Amino acid sequence: MLKLPPSAASDLRRRLQPGAFEWRSVPHAAFSAKGEGTVVTFYESGKLLLQGPDPAGFALRWFDLHAAPNTAPAKTASRATSSADSSAVRTALVPTIGSDECGKGDYFGPLVVAAVRLEPEEARALAGSNVRDSKTLTDEMCLRLGGALRARHQVAVRRLDPPQYNQAHGRPGALNGILADLHAQAIRELARPQDRVVVDQFADERLVASRLAGLDIDLEQRHKAESELAVAAASIVAREEFLTAIKELSERYGVELRKGAGAPTDASAREFVRLHGRGPLGAVAKLHFKNTQKIRL
Repeated sequence: MLKLPPSAASDLRRRLQPGAFEWRSVPHAAFSAKGEGTVVTFYESGKLLLQGPDPAGFALRWFDLHAAPNTAPAKTASRATSSADSSAVRTALVPTIGSDECGKGDYFGPLVVAAVRLEPEEARALAGSNVRDSKTLTDEMCLRLGGALRARHQVAVRRLDPPQYNQAHGRPGALNGILADLHAQAIRELARPQDRVVVDQFADERLVASRLAGLDIDLEQRHKAESELAVAAASIVAREEFLTAIKELSERYGVELRKGAGAPTDASAREFVRLHGRGPLGAVAKLHFKNTQKIRL
């Protein structure tokens, strides 16, 4: 069962009109129809129930959901779509905001959170494009795609540069709270009533949910949410912002500041301290990382 805006009822019913369906009366339902071995019922509350052997295929044929992935049929006729199918169906019917972060595991550079809002037609247009989890893309592709996404879609970015990050990260366990604040700020900038919001989960769900209290949204938090187009787009924009920021810092201080937190990063840190001393390190790095203690000249 999917939760959609009640206003979607007229559009869904219009799409079904050309078909050979038996229209039925169901209590508390805007409409219910039976055909092609499937029963589709849209309740006045906004709940859409698809009952049949292949609800995802039915949705693709009759609701024009080109963003839906290829999936196996449902195992029983009484079950609604799987979580993956549900996600695709809802993306293609409801405005969706995706939110993701970049820089959390990088010693140098800022912590960035981006949110992207996609209208259903925008999500369908992006289906089959190169918009996917930014970790599967090169830096060059992220920079190019990030700029295109900013130009064409609604985007909100929150960035915490190293000096502000180091100040906020003054107590153990503070990182998740900082991330929740940034996610909530970006989402609030874009959110409209009854939007669907998907966040790449990074901690207890209550952290983000409490900061979005009072918004009329349908909030989902799950791991590996980059399979959602809006979240994938947000991951690209966040990485584009991070890459731009770390390049600017590298040019300003005359040191190639490496991504990540491994041996190349340690070498960059030693070079930075050799040129500028330890004092300015907090302007480019997240000081609580172990890399700080490993700097030896």
